[in-house]
Amino acid sequence: MAAAVGASAAVADDDPYLWLEEVEGEKALEWVHERNKHSLGILEADERFTPLMERALKDYNAKDKIAYGTLMGGAVHNFWQDEKNVRGIWRRTSLKSYKGDEPNWITILDFDKLAEEEGENWVYKSRDCLAPDFGRCLINLSRGGGDAVVVREFDAVTKRFVDGGFETPESKQGSAWIDADTILIGTNFGEGTMTDSGYANQIKVWKRNNPLEIATLVHEGNTKDVGSFPFASHRPDGTYVGVVQAPDFFTEVIHVLDGESDDWTQKEMRPLQLPKDISFKGFFGDTVIVQMRKDWALGSKTVKAGTLVSIKVADALEGRAAASVTEIFVPTERSSIDGVSIGKDRLFLSILDEVTGQLVSAKPGPQGWEVSNLGLPENGALDVVSVDEWTDAAFIKFASFLQPDTLYAVELGGKPEEIASLPARFDASDMVTEQKFATSKDGTKVPYFVIRHKDVKMDGTTPTILYGYGGFEIAIAPTYLTGTGKLWLEEGGAYVLANIRGGGEFGPKWHQAALKENRQRAYDDFIAVGEDLVNSGFTSPEHLGIRGGSNGGLLMGVMTTQRPDLWNAVICAVPLLDMMRFHTLLAGASWMGEYGNPDVPEEREYILKYSPYQNLDEGKDYPEVFFYTSTKDDRVHPGHARKMAAKMLGMGKPVLYYENTEGGHSAAANLKQRAYTDALQVVYALKKLKD
Repeated sequence: MAAAVGASAAVADDDPYLWLEEVEGEKALEWVHERNKHSLGILEADERFTPLMERALKDYNAKDKIAYGTLMGGAVHNFWQDEKNVRGIWRRTSLKSYKGDEPNWITILDFDKLAEEEGENWVYKSRDCLAPDFGRCLINLSRGGGDAVVVREFDAVTKRFVDGGFETPESKQGSAWIDADTILIGTNFGEGTMTDSGYANQIKVWKRNNPLEIATLVHEGNTKDVGSFPFASHRPDGTYVGVVQAPDFFTEVIHVLDGESDDWTQKEMRPLQLPKDISFKGFFGDTVIVQMRKDWALGSKTVKAGTLVSIKVADALEGRAAASVTEIFVPTERSSIDGVSIGKDRLFLSILDEVTGQLVSAKPGPQGWEVSNLGLPENGALDVVSVDEWTDAAFIKFASFLQPDTLYAVELGGKPEEIASLPARFDASDMVTEQKFATSKDGTKVPYFVIRHKDVKMDGTTPTILYGYGGFEIAIAPTYLTGTGKLWLEEGGAYVLANIRGGGEFGPKWHQAALKENRQRAYDDFIAVGEDLVNSGFTSPEHLGIRGGSNGGLLMGVMTTQRPDLWNAVICAVPLLDMMRFHTLLAGASWMGEYGNPDVPEEREYILKYSPYQNLDEGKDYPEVFFYTSTKDDRVHPGHARKMAAKMLGMGKPVLYYENTEGGHSAAANLKQRAYTDALQVVYALKKLKD
């Protein structure tokens, strides 16, 4: 083992495939082109490919899909894509019109037209509009869909970019409005101003009509941090402007600009003196809302991990937070808070209980926070789509695996009102959903959902795709199946989702159970679900495939090397795979809080035990793996997938590979590209698991 560790050190100068990390290198792109030509020729030649893609695209371009809206000061804003609007349009209407059958939409910005006029491959990423009138906006535009963006000021009233307005060069960056003539900006200001993870380390106050170069520095973190991210909370009950400094992915220090001066450049950036193991949710009145990631001991009382609390901002600034800590919601051992949205007069909490959704609201009362269930449907997932901090209106979505989305509007004093529903995209009359539990290697009960046809025979022949993620405290909850999952069901397969440790299904402890040296627990959980599907007679290794992306792509790589006998198909999307070098590539350093640091010998040792790239064995038989990624992925480097595929090919192992030239970490820049990758995956799975 010692020799292997030394040979696989982080530098790995003797790695013959390092050149595949060249994103724009001629040799690397030539390799990509040849692999794409080979693999796509096989999959596109299948007679099922075109019909599958057309079916997926029809759903994505459907005119009757729900136009999910963002509430801003009583108006509803929507980003819409369809066959005509490939890059999309930004449009708005009134809340009254939105709740009607035919909303009267007004187009604010056409991104297809913008891209054509400017000769740029613009992909819309996000916008930030200044309250309370929301007329001035900062728009984030990406070239090709990556995380790096250009920030440009836009006037949503005149529907034009502001001449001489705020505009930045391309970078991974963040910005927030302070007032109509001032913003907080974290971007690449030059050498030494970004973290090792590739995010902003310096935050400055930038005044209108001044060059970015003379903006005033108000915060500087540590280059070893994940990054520092500016925020602004503009509400009827007050304004807070500041920075969330993230030492790692799971710790945060909240800073606010504080002081008597009317000049924001003269204010001081002061930290709230709180534990670092928190998740910042926002401000409500004179309080800050945070969720605890670990237990917080306060004298004789302990605030349990997972609990949502409010704290007076003034107390937190002065180091006396314990004086005003108030519990808002305390999850049980089998429940968690999946989302927190802050409205004008109350909070909205999405709760998962045994991985199914509830929605509650919390309002301050004479005896503390008063929590009430909003009475929305059960046995599915409830997500807050948008909350208006100026009118207290909210949009809530309900869905389950087999029940299409339903959108509800909730306004203060009223009951939830159904305002839109998605027509069924597939016939679910002969399908059922079951929640089951597998027993992991250490005895932990791991839940998983099975979506199947009613007439499944328990003879081991059911073509099955098992999906997993298991990382970063992200919960996999029931949602209506679209894209790959929907097409797979229509083709007669079964779809399974595993709620393995590392995710957030049961709160921070479920996540922390699989961190760093305990990472193998997540992999043992996934193996246990696979074995349970086989041992029950539901399917067999010949008919069982697996699917995952990003951290889930790492999961796929580990499953390929650790249990190649258990699956016959592996869909590995935008993956991490070379865990000896992940921290040196793009945003990789930001994930050391999840995986560990390969430069630390004892951490490198446990990472090396599962790192897929290093654990490939020429003497083993592997299922044919389908890798797909994006040249424009500036979060998880495409070199991971390239190197793993090349190494397997060099060993004579079967591999299919597709790299989209745009799309960023989603590997798709528009609906057509998404439908294309859906069809590729389903054809591949059919060939391996059903034919």
